[in-house]
Amino acid sequence: MAFDSFQAFLAMGGHAPYVWAAWAVTLALLVGSGLHARVEHRRTLRDLARRVRRERRRESTAAGGAATIQHDGGGYTNDSETQA
Repeated sequence: MAFDSFQAFLAMGGHAPYVWAAWAVTLALLVGSGLHARVEHRRTLRDLARRVRRERRRESTAAGGAATIQHDGGGYTNDSETQA
């Protein structure tokens, strides 16, 4: 073993403040990165669910008899005008 005792290990030969500070910063960054990834994942899932609900609402509104816009090659026409 490189150190004579556990206390000598913790003291790191007089370099303990630097060594343990580096470990603490590294650990904090790793934990922060994991938490940030979790928050972003949840936000992405929430945004996707919102988008799906919005698309379904648009589809149900369009299929429910409301006038829809169709592309007619040269321009846009309204369904209610072309059915008359």
